Amino acid sequence: MRALVYHSPYQVAVEEVEDPRIEAPTDAVVRITSTAICGSDLHMYEGRTDAESGLVFGHENMGVVEEVGSGVTSRRRGDRVVMPFNVACGYCRNCRAGKTAFCLTVNPGFAGGAYGYVSMGPYPGGQAEYLRVPFADFNCVPLPEGDEHESDFALLADIFPTGYHATELAGVRPGETVAVYGAGPVGLMAAYSSLIKGASRVFVVDRVEDRLRLAEQIGATPIDFTAGDPAERIKDALSDEGVDRGIDAVGYQATVATGEEQPAVVLNQLIRTVRPTGSVGAVGLYLPSDPGAPTDSAAQGLLQVNIGKFFERGLSMGTGQADAKAYAHQLRDLIVAGRATPSFVVSQRLPLADAPDAYAKFDNREPGYSKVLLQPGART
Repeated sequence: MRALVYHSPYQVAVEEVEDPRIEAPTDAVVRITSTAICGSDLHMYEGRTDAESGLVFGHENMGVVEEVGSGVTSRRRGDRVVMPFNVACGYCRNCRAGKTAFCLTVNPGFAGGAYGYVSMGPYPGGQAEYLRVPFADFNCVPLPEGDEHESDFALLADIFPTGYHATELAGVRPGETVAVYGAGPVGLMAAYSSLIKGASRVFVVDRVEDRLRLAEQIGATPIDFTAGDPAERIKDALSDEGVDRGIDAVGYQATVATGEEQPAVVLNQLIRTVRPTGSVGAVGLYLPSDPGAPTDSAAQGLLQVNIGKFFERGLSMGTGQADAKAYAHQLRDLIVAGRATPSFVVSQRLPLADAPDAYAKFDNREPGYSKVLLQPGART
């Protein structure tokens, strides 16, 4: 089959690789109809992780079941499904608690597994024509038949649940004010989820004009951080000590207005943006090892966060990868009911052959490249 293969920083190619097959009775093989490029894929693409040559990317996948193992009971050939990016067993202590991002069995020595991601287990990604899905009864979320809502359902694999998870970590409640740092797809989904939950006002902080326009289109207030201190501008707009809840959708590759990378800048800005006794949800990626970090300490995941001010203001913070499967069913039902249309972030639907060019343009933040869906069945 054809798949997108990583070779070295900024070097990926669509190549022929071995077809996936049933390896355990609980497996399924899914024909991929849509698979998205994620901002966290760019960390590997840029060489900012320990990803090795030969890795097939792709953890945002949906498609149609082609084959099932003898132990699969609830999924069958022809089912339309989406696979939340957490590879999980469904029966360990963390899975039973709904913490599917931290499954204890699928990736020995590490809490959590994922498709096509460095350190997340031996699971090739779905930027390919087919994907092996372990524990298919648990990991395949069923979808209505047909092709309706294809772009919306594809976002159930990661960014919509991750944005929603950010609001859960932050504790967003109806009537509250929220500041989201980062207007990439996850940040926009966090803002969108905050509005779905009834937030009274949502600010979105970024520097990319296209992304800020999307934030404004859904009813959020855009804040260009190159035009002045975002924390002070948000507090001035509210005439208050700060927002009730803050969300970090940027992570360890955060930059300041000059373009200089400062890994802790968003966390420190949120400490100043959120009112005393408020809370922060951090879903932007932070790693214990960063080969391209700007400082030796950051290379080891050690950042200069103002913990003194954090403590003084009585703030709290939740962190970690999203338990995407815990939210996928309810968010699917919101889409079906017409209550959510997350596909407003999708900017391109391209054949798999165009993936290398799409990666380069998405990485360069070119205008119009907010969220790319690859469709392996399509031809250039």
